[in-house]
Amino acid sequence: MHRSRFAGFIIDCKTGNLDAATAFWAAALGMQARERDSTGYDRLDPKERDLTVELQRVTHESRVHLDIESDDIDAEVARLEQLGASRVAKVKTWWVMQAPSGQRFCVVPGKDLDTKAGVTSWK
Repeated sequence: MHRSRFAGFIIDCKTGNLDAATAFWAAALGMQARERDSTGYDRLDPKERDLTVELQRVTHESRVHLDIESDDIDAEVARLEQLGASRVAKVKTWWVMQAPSGQRFCVVPGKDLDTKAGVTSWK
């Protein structure tokens, strides 16, 4: 049995100025921006809305995608494939997936899944 949960939204920004994009989204969502982390993501402070929102610079067109955290990436990817999703690309330790309706999303390693709300266990 593995556990998964909705992790949050990722705002993909095709921009040369991620600081300006982060400032816009922080103000638009009423959240404070945190410092950019070592992986290049800007994170908005989840305390304001109990919501994880991250921004990243990308080379593809700007869009919003969601992340699903799992304590067993392979099992969750297989479960989602059975539901009709397809694998797009493996990136480091996670998978970019595509829903049958065309939306992209990522299955990423889970953090503290035992203690977080919204965790679902799958057989």
